[in-house]
Amino acid sequence: MERLRIGLVGAGPWARRVHMPAITAHPRTTLTGVWSRRRGSAQELATEAGGQVYDRVADLFDDVDAVAFAVPPRVQAELATAAAAAGCHVILEKPLADSLAGARAVAAVAAAAVCSTTMLTLRFDPVIRDWLAGLPDAPAGPDTIGSARWLSGALLGGPYAGSAWRAEHGALLDVGPHVIDLLDAALGAVTGVEWVHRAEPDVWRFGLVHAGGARSTTTVSSRLPVDPSEVEIAVFGGAGRHVLTSKPADARACYGVLLDEFCAAVAGGRTGGRCDAARALHVQEIIEQLRSAAR
Repeated sequence: MERLRIGLVGAGPWARRVHMPAITAHPRTTLTGVWSRRRGSAQELATEAGGQVYDRVADLFDDVDAVAFAVPPRVQAELATAAAAAGCHVILEKPLADSLAGARAVAAVAAAAVCSTTMLTLRFDPVIRDWLAGLPDAPAGPDTIGSARWLSGALLGGPYAGSAWRAEHGALLDVGPHVIDLLDAALGAVTGVEWVHRAEPDVWRFGLVHAGGARSTTTVSSRLPVDPSEVEIAVFGGAGRHVLTSKPADARACYGVLLDEFCAAVAGGRTGGRCDAARALHVQEIIEQLRSAAR
């Protein structure tokens, strides 16, 4: 198979730490070029990766097979829709957009003709995949409960503390997609929000109902003085006892697994997958229910 030509949209810390090195190191992909609203940052990244800097994002779309996004959700909603409409396969970040309407637009265009995947990092980690594989295939029943806790100080300091969209929307839009997606995969599809409570500093607590009758509770925050992050996801009851106490240590390695599967899907002409845009939309619909209930 010829290398998949990938364009990178975005040149911030996550693009530099994860997207760029993973794409350049993968045996089946090549980083064709970079576009960013900050041309200087794009130039630095392109020079390091050996790709081209694009002044117009539409020109990048014309030159590549796929586009990887590392931009704020509002920007991704606009540009990913345009990329998919131009026939580019898309590697998306969570959340799809900063609004449900934007997320639906991305998912609709992506589903029409291109392959899509979303960097739900937990789902590409071998340890977490083994954890999920140890759970029953059928949705858990009412004799099973799940719990999730993800507490960090990511917005108090570090490379992502200056992120405007994270500061505006907090942990629910940043960490929430990872946790909700994993609980949904572990217990069965989320069918409703039972309760939700938000408190300062950006602490979200909520209860979800799952398809087979199981229930789960979650607490997330990115503004607590906790280092390293406290992460635990557990399932108890009729489904057995399954406790996960870590998040992936190497996001770049997870991105490499994503690229393995993405390249195979593109080569096979497949447009769907476990973490495609439709999956990301499902997660965002749950998040919007939580946001509405908290108002």
